[in-house]
Amino acid sequence: MNRIRSILNIEFLIKEDAFRNWRMILFVSVLAIIMISSGHSADRKIFKIADLNSEIRLLKSDFIKGKKTLLILRKETFITQILSTRGIGPASTPPIKIIFEDE
Repeated sequence: MNRIRSILNIEFLIKEDAFRNWRMILFVSVLAIIMISSGHSADRKIFKIADLNSEIRLLKSDFIKGKKTLLILRKETFITQILSTRGIGPASTPPIKIIFEDE
């Protein structure tokens, strides 16, 4: 009972050998602060990773949309349709192959 009373009266912090107890309390406090800051740092990194993942999904969808548009623009039928509005049509005769003979 006497021991509990001494703890409740905080006698272990005001005795002659209290310096050792204060050092331990400060050490544990510093460790607690480091642990809390580490947890907050991990949370910030998790939120940043989530934001980057959503940005990656958005950029992938933009890439696919651009690739789809490019494939449509590269089709021969689309090109001939655009050129026919300007009065240009496909050639009726095949191209001539030019062959150079080495000397």
